[in-house]
Amino acid sequence: MSSTGSSSSRRPFGPRAFVGAHTALVTPFHNGAVAWDDLKKLVEFQIKDGIDGLVAVGTTGESPTLDYDEHIDVIRKTVEFAAGRVPVMAGTGSNATTEALDLTKRADEAGADAFLLVAPYYNKPSQEGLYRHFALLAEATAKPIILYSIPGRCGIEITVETTLRLRKKYPNIIGIKEAGGQVDKAARLVRESDPEFIVLSGDDSLTLPFAEVGGQGIISVASNLIPGPVAKLAKLARTKQFAEAKVLHDQLADIFKTLFVEPNPVPVKHCMMRAGIIRSDEVRLPLCEMSEANRLLVEKVADATLASLR
Repeated sequence: MSSTGSSSSRRPFGPRAFVGAHTALVTPFHNGAVAWDDLKKLVEFQIKDGIDGLVAVGTTGESPTLDYDEHIDVIRKTVEFAAGRVPVMAGTGSNATTEALDLTKRADEAGADAFLLVAPYYNKPSQEGLYRHFALLAEATAKPIILYSIPGRCGIEITVETTLRLRKKYPNIIGIKEAGGQVDKAARLVRESDPEFIVLSGDDSLTLPFAEVGGQGIISVASNLIPGPVAKLAKLARTKQFAEAKVLHDQLADIFKTLFVEPNPVPVKHCMMRAGIIRSDEVRLPLCEMSEANRLLVEKVADATLASLR
């Protein structure tokens, strides 16, 4: 793929650019390959509808099944398509510290504005091991880092204590995506960290509850399909307009839940294809299409949600 070079020619995004709603972009495929035209169309759709930022090659982007070159190319092209209009976070985590370092350095060169670094999965390091892992990554870049704790996928969590220890030593660790479903943990992170530290929900259904305890946004799956409403919900919640936020949250609650009846991003890709956002709902094995019953359920809820938003 063509290179856009480093991001040094662009205005850097400050830490406050990473509050709000950020879409964990799907990676569109067509006939087995990354569909670059669909990715460009998706980025335009997101920005036009008011999303605050983009995440390239997170879990929703099927990072486990992209090869190494595809991983960096998707980041590079997302940066190119976004063209500095919104920040682009690059998913560059790994369970091998050396691989995470290399991905982060290459994504930095490709122009990423920040890095989303998941806890190492499968090998289950101790909290001390986690600290050393993230410390090396923080020392490798001056750009913002968002930690990503998702124990359901990784088998471990990044504890509040480890998060605070890292934040104290490395100011470029500016926040955490907390996807363990623990509102009380989010409240502790807000309460015990400094005021500039950003706590983002990793679950669409918890955007409002996180905001009620001081969270500042969402890294969203649903916003692939409905970026405008998700961005509006995040803004209402963040600005403490909780009554209005609850009305919108309740309107979106069914789609937030139903998009996870099968492994992400299978349901959301199917909905996006039906809505004409991408041309194919292809995923890569070991992911596969939904069961017939779940497909019908997802279509019913998506149709009802989209109709209610018109």
